[in-house]
Amino acid sequence: MTDIAKDFDVATDDDLAADQSAGIGEFLASHGGPFFELQRRVGVLEEDALHAGRRAAIFVALAWGVPLLLSLLQGHAFGPQDSHPYLLDFGAWARFFIATGLFLMAEQQVEYGLRGKLGEFVRAPLLAPESFKPAAEVVVKALKLRNSGVAEVVCLGLAIAGALALIDRLLAVDASTWAVQIADDGAHVTLAGWWVVIVSVPIFYFLLMRGLWRYLVWAMLLWRLASLKLRLVATHPDGKAGLAFLAEYPNAYSMFVFGLSASMAITVVRHVFESNISSVTFGYIIAGWLAIVFAFFAFPLLAFSKPLSELKERSLQILAARATLAHRAAERALLGRNVVANDAAEADPDHTIPDPSAQYAVSKKLSVFLLSRSAIAPLAAAALVPFAIAGATKLPYKEVFALVKKLLVL
Repeated sequence: MTDIAKDFDVATDDDLAADQSAGIGEFLASHGGPFFELQRRVGVLEEDALHAGRRAAIFVALAWGVPLLLSLLQGHAFGPQDSHPYLLDFGAWARFFIATGLFLMAEQQVEYGLRGKLGEFVRAPLLAPESFKPAAEVVVKALKLRNSGVAEVVCLGLAIAGALALIDRLLAVDASTWAVQIADDGAHVTLAGWWVVIVSVPIFYFLLMRGLWRYLVWAMLLWRLASLKLRLVATHPDGKAGLAFLAEYPNAYSMFVFGLSASMAITVVRHVFESNISSVTFGYIIAGWLAIVFAFFAFPLLAFSKPLSELKERSLQILAARATLAHRAAERALLGRNVVANDAAEADPDHTIPDPSAQYAVSKKLSVFLLSRSAIAPLAAAALVPFAIAGATKLPYKEVFALVKKLLVL
């Protein structure tokens, strides 16, 4: 092969590697799909700018603001607690104001956080040379799932199902609220109530289901990357073979979790507290919710426990064998012979064996679980704070915040 041909081949290989690297790092979690394209066409976002704050304001205005205006027109926005006015409905605040807004605000946070984590596989690089092409293919599959129109149709179907379920609940109430008025001939849904059924509830559930689906796509992506050959080292200073950066990814979902927890907390307050539960029972409830949140976000990280366990086991075996040789050599240098199983043929004055004791000690401390307490503190706060606020409306606030503090410390 001529030098020109060799140069051509090298350039081609470098270009291919660069293309694969770029493809691996270009997983944009909040781009793509029919809903994204619809928003782009109407001008509320751009390809290179999500405008999360502006979109959050628009959807909050649709989901929460319009029912407020309709309630004002019909005289159901203000009033005593027993008349159930709109502005005292914490469920509407939690789902249509807080959660809806945060689900959209979270898109920017999630996309930035996940993109940075995925790019680290290329920057280090953690991928072995032969893993770049399979990794790029894995990302392409994830992008197809992210862009799936079928998935978003399913999310929309679930949102509509949630709205239909709300109609049944509204017609079954025995007291008038801002959403339904009770008369002699039965229950009548108000204009604000119909708006919530047709617009607000579908928006809330669609954004929730769409966000959960895209998280599952990310989780499947991590599981597939974990099955590839990775350039891990047991003595990495991060204590996790170079993968500690992945343990921080749940923080990217702190806004999303806060919105979801706000909705869940209102459900707990409305239904569970009707039984006059104690602060101890409430502690079990929020501890259970925190465990569910942690398990949900720890699941993708468990995929890396297998390669980490294999790395730790093999490293300790090899380092232990090298330590035996090194310390027997040191023993001979100090005593002139080995105390046990002395063998003159074992001595080699021209060959010095480095002492791997330090590497062995570090490798022994290697954690095979990526999730760490310090890395998920914002996620824990996002999961617990809404419950603390909701619980403080029914229980002594000092007891509630003491429980939350204990869980955060643990």
